[in-house]
Formats: sequence, structure tokens, C-alpha cells
Amino acid sequence: MSKKSAIAILNKQYKQLNKNPIQGFFVGIKDNNILNWEGTLMGPEDTLYEEGIFSFNILFPDNYPLLPPKFIFKTPIFHPNIYENGSVCISILHNPGDDAMGYEDASDRWRPVHTVESIVLSIISLLSSPNDESPANIEAAKLLRTNKKEYKKLVREYVRKSQES
Repeated sequence: MSKKSAIAILNKQYKQLNKNPIQGFFVGIKDNNILNWEGTLMGPEDTLYEEGIFSFNILFPDNYPLLPPKFIFKTPIFHPNIYENGSVCISILHNPGDDAMGYEDASDRWRPVHTVESIVLSIISLLSSPNDESPANIEAAKLLRTNKKEYKKLVREYVRKSQES
């Protein structure tokens, strides 16, 4: 796939998202570059992240959709599957094929049929149901397993700080 194909696909997905928006997800094109999106994700209702206001970037490779984009929260967020630098660690954003570590099935990883919509819905789901078995943030995963009260307290602090940004 060429960069030209990636641009055409992303233009189509961007228009589709604007036509049928996802609740709490707002996105725009950064610096007039369709390969670089920025936006805001509101913390999903009925989760610890409810009322959070999290800004993010989505960076698409030139050969999208053959390879996945990177979804990076710019607003600090405390979650077992989000690195401290804001990068989201979720199966569908991992390169296609077999996992060298054996943690994921190839069917759980990136496939070109995924769209920005399926990525966002997966991230919203991840905020509702963190996976502490293959963490990106070890501290968050450990707290979730051993001290849920403290975990919830820290998440709520991050949510409160997100509202101030």
C-alpha cells in the first residue's frame, strides 16, 4: 500500500467518524496532515475514568492500514495498559502476525479491517476493563491486583487533574 492509499482510506474514515460520531470522542486533523490526528476522549460513563478529559494523538504510518497507528494520550492517565508516556498497549494496535512472546493470538492483533472507530471502541472498552495480565504500567497493574482502593484513588486523582488541563 502506498501513502496515497493511506491518505484516501483515512479521509474516508475521518468523514465517517464525523458523520457518525462516537460519544465522548472528538477528533481533528493536526497541522493539515491526515496521518496525524489529535483530539479529546471523555472518560466513559460508569467507569473510574468518568468525567475525565483526555487529549490524545493518533499517528498513522504511511502504509496504513497494513500496519497499525499509534494512539498516545497526551493527558497523563493511570491505567495498567497505558505506558507512562501515554502510548496505549492493546492487542489491536500491535503489528500483525504471531506474537514472539506468545501472549497474543495473531487474530487478536492488528488487521487491516480495523478502523479508527474499532480502535476507539477498543480503548473505551479497555478503560472499562483493564488487563492486568500483560501490563504496560506495572505499578498500575500491581495496585489493581493488590490494593483496588488505592488504585481507584489514584485513577480518580488523574481524572481530577485531567479536568484542570
